[in-house]
Amino acid sequence: MGKWTLLSNHGHVLVSLANNSEARLRDVALDVGITERAVQKIVRDLQDGGMISVRKNGRRNCYRIHKKQTLRHRLEAQCTLRDFLSLARKPVKRKRHEKPAAKPSAAIGIEALKPPSKPKPEKPVTSKPETVEPTKPDNIDRQQGSLF
Repeated sequence: MGKWTLLSNHGHVLVSLANNSEARLRDVALDVGITERAVQKIVRDLQDGGMISVRKNGRRNCYRIHKKQTLRHRLEAQCTLRDFLSLARKPVKRKRHEKPAAKPSAAIGIEALKPPSKPKPEKPVTSKPETVEPTKPDNIDRQQGSLF
């Protein structure tokens, strides 16, 4: 099986910039696994498409993602960059003392509504060994044939 991913390099660059808005293009290229030159072209495409804007912050660039912008293909046109990035970005690290937010009941699923199953009772151990009937020669062929 070939090594392919669901997202294009444009999507990967966008996710990388969302994770670190002040990343160097060299670092984005390493994240995505493409050349720095390819990242430069993709950033230009994203700028031209109105998905990001770039401003200087000292010697570095700072990338701002326009999260209200919708995706370009007609099948995903109802989805905004905010929707897309909420699925694709790294989760925010919580502090140790913070508890995770409760899941809404619709997201829990049917399995959580079922009562927990009771453990099956164990069979008592008997001291009598089970007797095994000797195999007849005509049964051997039949038994071996069923394995294949």
